[in-house]
Amino acid sequence: MSAVSRGLISSLRILAAIPKITTTSASTPVPNQFCFFLRRLSTADALVDVAPKNSSEQLHRMMSQNSKRTGVIAVKCGMTALWDKWGARVPITILWVDDNIVSQVKTVEKEGITALQIGCGQKKAKHLTKPEVGHFRAQGVPLKRKLREFPVTEDALLPVGTSIGVRHFVPGQFVDVTGITRGKGFQGVMKRHGFRGMPASHGASLSHRSLGSTGQRDAPGKVPGAEGSFVFVKDAVYKKPNISLLPFPTYFADEDEDMSELEPLVADLGEVDPFMVAD
Repeated sequence: MSAVSRGLISSLRILAAIPKITTTSASTPVPNQFCFFLRRLSTADALVDVAPKNSSEQLHRMMSQNSKRTGVIAVKCGMTALWDKWGARVPITILWVDDNIVSQVKTVEKEGITALQIGCGQKKAKHLTKPEVGHFRAQGVPLKRKLREFPVTEDALLPVGTSIGVRHFVPGQFVDVTGITRGKGFQGVMKRHGFRGMPASHGASLSHRSLGSTGQRDAPGKVPGAEGSFVFVKDAVYKKPNISLLPFPTYFADEDEDMSELEPLVADLGEVDPFMVAD
């Protein structure tokens, strides 16, 4: 038997020995409302190490680095700022996560895709259409104000009714935030986006308010949406977190754990001032 065949058989044996991970909803109810801070222009903080429960789960995570988890629906509350230990001002976006639960599970066999529908907030039946009320009653979940579908991998599916809070993420993790930006109509780039415009001097005839260069990319980054609007937060696509460090597929509270008394998680800034230019 060749070395290639022996290596292939060994790999297949390892995959066959990995048990499937099954998840159940926590018996302790999670509080309905949470609030967390989304820091902008921050450093690449170290992720908090969440130890896996057993070695088989750790092995499964190592083999599933391409796993995709669901996200959360949040309400943009506004902006504030904090000062780090070096005295630098760090802008903060405040997001409110209001009672996120899994309202529907979509599978390949039934819907042709693998996704989770997440609902947040509360709404009365008289403010919903009859198809919407029928959908919630068929799934056996409370009436929700906002729904959002998040594509996930098969190993990240969660049961209907599972609560998802802000501890779905860990401090220092990069996330992607999407939303609907406030419309400004047909405007020029100086009024709509706050561009500087072209030089108001000789040689810039009839082009003072044109856009010029647009190569800034993601800096300065801003969370979309007006205050009070919904935004959708999920794991970053291009700066993927290490699955072994995340509560995968989400965070479940222990039976004896009181969610109202949990201490806030803060990322470690390290010992190097990120605003000092290296020599």
